[in-house]
Amino acid sequence: MTSVSRWTRYGAALGVAGLVLVAGCAKGTTPDAAGGGSGGGDVDQNEAVTITVGDRPTPDKPNDIKALDQKIKDFTAKYPNITVKSTETNWQAQTFQAQVAGGTLPTVMSISFTEPANMIPNKQLPDITDELKLVDLTKDLNPNVLKIVQDDKGRIYGVPIDVFSVGLAYNRALFKQAGLDPDKPPTTWDEVRQYAKQIADKTGKAGYAQLTTNNTGGWMLTTMTYSMGGTIESADGKKSTFNDAPTKKALQLLKDMRWTDNSMGSKFLYNQEEIRQDFAAGKIGMLMQAPDAYDMSVKNFGMKPADFGEGALPQDGGPHGTLTGGALKMISPKATKNEIVAALKWIKFEQFDKYTTEASAVADAKTTIADKGFVGRPGITPLSQQTYDQYNKWREPYVNVPVKQFQGYIDSTTSLKLLPEPSNKGQEVYSLLDPLVQQVLTKKDADVDKLVSDAASKVDARLAR
Repeated sequence: MTSVSRWTRYGAALGVAGLVLVAGCAKGTTPDAAGGGSGGGDVDQNEAVTITVGDRPTPDKPNDIKALDQKIKDFTAKYPNITVKSTETNWQAQTFQAQVAGGTLPTVMSISFTEPANMIPNKQLPDITDELKLVDLTKDLNPNVLKIVQDDKGRIYGVPIDVFSVGLAYNRALFKQAGLDPDKPPTTWDEVRQYAKQIADKTGKAGYAQLTTNNTGGWMLTTMTYSMGGTIESADGKKSTFNDAPTKKALQLLKDMRWTDNSMGSKFLYNQEEIRQDFAAGKIGMLMQAPDAYDMSVKNFGMKPADFGEGALPQDGGPHGTLTGGALKMISPKATKNEIVAALKWIKFEQFDKYTTEASAVADAKTTIADKGFVGRPGITPLSQQTYDQYNKWREPYVNVPVKQFQGYIDSTTSLKLLPEPSNKGQEVYSLLDPLVQQVLTKKDADVDKLVSDAASKVDARLAR
C-alpha cells in the first residue's frame, strides 16, 4: 500500500442522493476542544476561507492534473468565497504519522482505513459530526462503514469515500497459453498452487507473485491469513493472534511455491506499482489484488483489456472471507469550523455530486471516457445499494470494461465475508510482517515457525505501547 491513490481507483461507485447545502450563517454545535471537538462558535458559510487539498497528481499525469484543476475551477465558481489550493501531499504508510506530528498536513486529504482507530483517541482528527449535518452528508453515509470513523459515542471524525475487497487478479492470456480455462480461476489455495506451476512450466512466466515491500507484504499476508480462517489481532487489538496454523500455512505455501515448485519467477521484492507493471507486461499469471488493478494495468501499463481477469480471493478449508479496507477523507485537526465546512463542501463536490442525478452521472461517464478512464468496473460501495444500482443504470450505456471477466469477484462480494484490517496500529503491524514474506521467498532455509513466533513477540510489544 504505497499510497491512498491506490484506492481512489477502487471506484466503488459511491452513491449519494438528495444532497442539499444549507446557505447562510448557522450555529456550530460541535463540542469544544476539551470535549474532543473542533471548537465552539458560529459557522459563517459566506466568510472568505482558504483550504488546501492533498492528493494532487504528479507532473507525469497531465490529464489527471487538468481534470483536478477544472474541478477546482468549477467548485470555486459555485462557492466564490472558498479558495482552493492543491498539494501533492498524499498518504504514505511510512511517513504519515511524522506528517501528523509535524503539523504539515493539508486541510483535507485521503488516508487509509487503518489510521482512525489510533488517531481518534489521540485527538489527531477533528470532530466533524455537526458540520457533516450542516452540509447534509451524514444521512447518505453507510452506518456500518461510518463505524470506521466514529468514537464510542458515535461522533464522526472522517468521511469514507472508498471501500475495497481483495480478490485474485489473473492474466487470461497466460491461462490460455498454459491450457487453463480463463473463465474458471482458482477458488482454493491448493488450486492456486497447481495453476501457478502449470503456468510456470508451460509459459516460463511467474505463475504467481506476492507483494512484499512498503507494508504490502504484511497486508497481503493478513489477507491470506483471513482466507485460511485466521486473524492477526485479538478483537480488542491488544494482542497478536497470528502465531498459529493459518499464518504459518500461508507462509509455508509461499515457501513451497517458491522453492519446491519454482512457480514464482525470480523477482520477490514488489511494491504495488511494480507488481502491477509486471502483471500488465505478461510476466505474472496471478496475484492478490482488488479490481482496481484493472485501471492501472490497462491505462498506465498498456495491458490488453481482454487479458485481465478478476476472481474471488482463494480460500482454504471453507469460505472464511476476504480483507476489506478503503480510503477516507480526513480534515486537519488545525482546521477552523469554517475551514471544516469548506472542506466538507469540497469533499461533497469532488466525491459525491456525480452520483446524485442522471445528468451528472452521465456527464461524469462521458468525461471519464474522454480521459481514457473506465466506466462500470465492478467494485463495492460504502453507500446505499439503491443509489448504487440507480447510478449504474444511468451509466450502463457507457460501460467500457469487460465486466464478465470479473464474474468470479462479483460473485464473491455476496458469498465471502468482508473482514476489516487490523484495528490497532495496522500499518505498524504490516511493517513488522513484511520481513516474514520476504524471508520465505529469498531464503531457502527460512524457519516459518521461528519467523512467526518472533514477529508475534514484536507485534505484541508494539500493541502494548
